[in-house]
Amino acid sequence: PAASASRLQFHTQLAHGSPTGRVEGFSSARELYAKIAEAFSIDPAEIMFCTLNTHKADMEKLLGAQIGLEDFIFAHVKGQRKEVEILKTDDVLGLTITDNGTGCAFIKRIREGSLMDQTKMICVGDHIETINGKNVSDCRHYEVAKMLKDLEKGQVFKLQLIEPMKAFEKLGPRSKGGTLTQAKISKGRETLRLRTKGPATVEEMPSEAEEKAIKKVDELLETYMGIRDIELAATMVEAGRDKKNPDEFAVALDETLGDFAFPDEFVFDVWGAIGDAKQGRL
Repeated sequence: PAASASRLQFHTQLAHGSPTGRVEGFSSARELYAKIAEAFSIDPAEIMFCTLNTHKADMEKLLGAQIGLEDFIFAHVKGQRKEVEILKTDDVLGLTITDNGTGCAFIKRIREGSLMDQTKMICVGDHIETINGKNVSDCRHYEVAKMLKDLEKGQVFKLQLIEPMKAFEKLGPRSKGGTLTQAKISKGRETLRLRTKGPATVEEMPSEAEEKAIKKVDELLETYMGIRDIELAATMVEAGRDKKNPDEFAVALDETLGDFAFPDEFVFDVWGAIGDAKQGRL
């Protein structure tokens, strides 16, 4: 599967408007971004995130760990910079942070009624470039989320943000299938699974129970860490697939995702979510 996955071909466009390009021969998000950048003669660092089958900055359509073999990839590139000063009047800012897997953390959600929701210059999709002058462009989303959480209440802080280049309204979302070959359409239940480590593989779509578990774990990530990351959630569910108890699961997480230093309570709740999904309780 790894060998065939490396030659799969996907259609792509820049979200703000461009000719259609083709990309193939990638095994990770970083390699995919490099291929897209090569297709459009831009720097890979200019790509903030990708959405599937829509040019809009729709956070529900973000490219994560899975790409359907018939999906059309839209790349959102860096646009206008902006700077905003905020008085931290609440311990909770109301931001959920994610990243593109290549060092670009951006805002995935702004909680309604939160401090950040009242700051209209800050938008979903914005890349957080600096916090109080400190460049965080190459930091992972959980590091950026922790820095924001640790900001002192009652103090003013400054963010420098980069918004995605705006799409042309005339460019409609691409429906599934589109111009792709019949061979790919016929494999609609298969996806290309991107991995941070190791080659990409063509796999069957996750089962309904696994989909529910991944969604629940993604929600737990937001609750405990202020981040959303479908790839990370999928990796955690995968790690728990054949484990018999929470201790085995904790060891597996530490081996593959030790950098995150997940709290014990979170690990236990994730194990519970995986178990609930297996038993049909989600």
